[in-house]
Amino acid sequence: MRDLHTERLVLRGWRKSDLDPWAAMNADPRVREYFPDILTREQSTASAARFQADLDRRGWGWWAVEVRATGEFIGFTGLDPVDEGMPFTGVEAGWRLARPAWGHGYATEAARAVVAFGFEHLGLAEILAVTTATNLRSRAVMRRIGMTRDPADDFDDPSVPDGPLRRSVVYRLRAEERQPARRVPDSG
Repeated sequence: MRDLHTERLVLRGWRKSDLDPWAAMNADPRVREYFPDILTREQSTASAARFQADLDRRGWGWWAVEVRATGEFIGFTGLDPVDEGMPFTGVEAGWRLARPAWGHGYATEAARAVVAFGFEHLGLAEILAVTTATNLRSRAVMRRIGMTRDPADDFDDPSVPDGPLRRSVVYRLRAEERQPARRVPDSG
């Protein structure tokens, strides 16, 4: 597994010290606004363990995100194969940050790093991002990193109960459409 470094962030493996802030994030209704429910401490701990197991097994997945200057854990970002049962396949980019980290450009910076990793090191032809149709903040990140949406790809997420969170949108970025990015170092 490799860490990824950006100007202000480190995308790294999960540590025991991440579990308290990770659980707090997942218990925050604002952070989980576009998910069907908040997570318990046990669910958060189990998810971090799964994320680390994927990083150990394949060398990429959902990395913990910390601020380089302070070492503060602020959330996660990464790449993961699309879940089974979705009406499409591929590799999805995603991110989730604690509320104090919102509004600083960290999600966009982290997303650019994982997209660069996916294209440059994994040789992916395309990277997707999926969110509920009402999640305007994540959709803005998707546009900032160069992704585009075709409304024909919109779908009702079968893993979400009926209601306002079920309608989802898919953004895509193909390798040949990618803007020449600022070079992102692949390790520290």
